[in-house]
Amino acid sequence: MADSIMSKAATMEIPINSNGDSRTLGEDDGLEQATHWNLDEKLMVCPPCLQKDLQQVMVSGPNLNETSIVSGGYGGAADGIIPTSSIKGPAIRYNPEYLGRRKSAEPKEAPSMHLSNSNPSMMAEEATRGVAVEKFDSVKKWGINTYKCTKQMFSERFGRGSRTVDLELETQIDLLRDTKSKYESVLRLASSLTSHFYNMVQTQQALGDIFADLSQKSPELQDEFGYNAETQKLLCKNGETLLGAINFFVSSVNTLVNKTMEDTLMTIKMYENARLEFDAYRADLEELGAGPRDAGTMVRIEMAQQQYQVQREKYERLRSDVSIKLKFLEENKVKVMHKQLLLFHNAISAYFAGNQQQLEQTLRQFNVKLKPPGSDKPSWLEEQ
Repeated sequence: MADSIMSKAATMEIPINSNGDSRTLGEDDGLEQATHWNLDEKLMVCPPCLQKDLQQVMVSGPNLNETSIVSGGYGGAADGIIPTSSIKGPAIRYNPEYLGRRKSAEPKEAPSMHLSNSNPSMMAEEATRGVAVEKFDSVKKWGINTYKCTKQMFSERFGRGSRTVDLELETQIDLLRDTKSKYESVLRLASSLTSHFYNMVQTQQALGDIFADLSQKSPELQDEFGYNAETQKLLCKNGETLLGAINFFVSSVNTLVNKTMEDTLMTIKMYENARLEFDAYRADLEELGAGPRDAGTMVRIEMAQQQYQVQREKYERLRSDVSIKLKFLEENKVKVMHKQLLLFHNAISAYFAGNQQQLEQTLRQFNVKLKPPGSDKPSWLEEQ
């Protein structure tokens, strides 16, 4: 019975009317509509990637016009094959309304990409604009401050403006500047003494070498040349020791003058600039206070009061710093110069008295270390 059913199903023919026009057949119309809705449902369910693949398969798949329909059973004759090129009407149709809805529902990436690309440039432009505005504000503040300070300075020079004066502090500053000038003179003369004495020691050394050479080549004057050679060599040795003491004195005075005093004078210069700014803003506030009191003037007076308070705090802070540094500088100056002046006196006295032991003891007392002979000369590797 099963064999008869299979043979009957195999030999069934698909009814074709009007040369394969499937529109006149109810069953074919139902098949076409079912196929159409099934495809629409698959498109709606599938994700975008599968929808694209399905569209590509529909476009690049086999052409229905090139297929054939077998009307006979298996192994039938060739005349049972009916070409489908003669069948009119679409077998599968797309739904344009759905495709339009699907395209509109897809996320738009172009605008977001455009925004993401434009964000860095916009941020860089805003950062550049912010830096330019900040520089402009700083230049503006600097210009206003410079104008006020210049005006105050000329007013003081011509006796039109008043200035804040601390008599005790001003006296100490003037004394420091006078002391620094005199110490610079001492430093300059001590350096000159070192240079001249160094040349003398070099001359004594050369003279001692010549006396020693003549003592060997002149038998009749050997003793006389020998005595003088020994004397010059001894003087040269003591001169090198004295040079060590003088160089130590010059180095200590140079540190005191060009580092310690100079640092204090730099703080004094900052204090004087702060004093000038303080007086300039004070005069500006007094000038505004003497004028009319309208709404705009009250705002300017309030801003001037704030700036005046800032400059006053800066001025008082630097004045306190100057007072402290002047106090410590005076203590340091007395301590350093007491030691250096005692060293200079004892070394000079011992040298010209010919007391070699006292000279060496003086250097040991003040922890002065002498450089070994020839240490200032470059090595033979450096000369290559």
